[in-house]
Amino acid sequence: MEKCLYLASKRDASLRRGHPWIFSGAIHRVTGAPAAGETVDVCSADGTFLARAAYSPNSQIRARVWTFDKEESIQGAFFGRRISKALAYREAIGCGKLEAYRLIHGEADGLPALIVDKYGPYLSCSFLAAGPEAWKKTIVEQLAQLVPGVKGIYERSDADARRREGLEISDGLLWGEMPPEDFCIKENGVVFRMDMPRGHKTGTYLDQRENRLAIDRLASGKSVLDCCCYSGAFGIRAAKAGASSVRFLDYAPSAIDLAKTNVALNGLEGDSRISFEQADMFQQLRKYRDARQTFDVIVLDPPKFAATHGQLLKAAHGYKDVNLLALKLLNPGGTLLTYSCSAAMTPEFFSTILAEALTDSHRTGRVVQSFSQAPDHPRSLAFPEGHYLTGLEICVE
Repeated sequence: MEKCLYLASKRDASLRRGHPWIFSGAIHRVTGAPAAGETVDVCSADGTFLARAAYSPNSQIRARVWTFDKEESIQGAFFGRRISKALAYREAIGCGKLEAYRLIHGEADGLPALIVDKYGPYLSCSFLAAGPEAWKKTIVEQLAQLVPGVKGIYERSDADARRREGLEISDGLLWGEMPPEDFCIKENGVVFRMDMPRGHKTGTYLDQRENRLAIDRLASGKSVLDCCCYSGAFGIRAAKAGASSVRFLDYAPSAIDLAKTNVALNGLEGDSRISFEQADMFQQLRKYRDARQTFDVIVLDPPKFAATHGQLLKAAHGYKDVNLLALKLLNPGGTLLTYSCSAAMTPEFFSTILAEALTDSHRTGRVVQSFSQAPDHPRSLAFPEGHYLTGLEICVE
């Protein structure tokens, strides 16, 4: 029997606009008993072909579209074409000059739920849904063949998204050689130690690469607090730009250790301007407030507060609280660099939260600059969920 997914009546509008997700509630019936990751044709209620997608029986997102072209079949050559197209785009925007960048960004590159980051000659991959999981072997073979100079391909499929797909966590070497333990990359003049097996995301936060440059023009002669510092990326740039002091704050001891390692790699070990604080961000900001300690520049780059739309309201309270605390700690003329990596948080809603926090802090201020994810993390206009990183530079009076 033909493996086909038929939509309920009047539930095909988003698909016709090019949105690649099909939710369970939009489906009328499924024929052919497709297995997880198998390719199904997606048809409207009247049987009109709409797309070809990967089926995911255990997920609310019941299918993710591979192609809207009826003539395009899903096999090895398909993945080769999509990977080649992603490579060409990165080359066109100058990624060939970078040591580390995102090579494949899921839906925006026509490969839903597949993330591939390049760190020097090594690739770090996340297969986040049943579709790319089913084609893992083929995808790895194509990456090894098409990416110039690749030495090793490592899997970091350990995100919560896999659990929502009914998939087990999976990590380990997929092809070639393991990266050495002392492997480092350079980003805009700053050196970072890479830990692909254990680091956050696929190894580090490449999406903030361009945003970190903002602190170069802000830090000279200023006191800087880098909250949720992780690798120390913002704070190290601030120190190199001439900050009068830099404090690295993170809840995780492993993050503080990594920040210390990177501080040393950049020739700043023993620098009297630099200090480290291992503590909960919310609690520590309140301690600074009660001690009347202030800063000239504060960076807030926390982990996502909302993984789904259902968690957004609770997350909004968290974002307001932490930004309110930070605004109260800024000296007059100080700057807040604040970010959200929660996909459910829109830039408009984030701005509203910050406006409320500014009002409640009894400060006045202006937005100097808005931030988004780096261009190697592209967005599709048909897929607004792909815009997950938003940020603001706020100068207070």
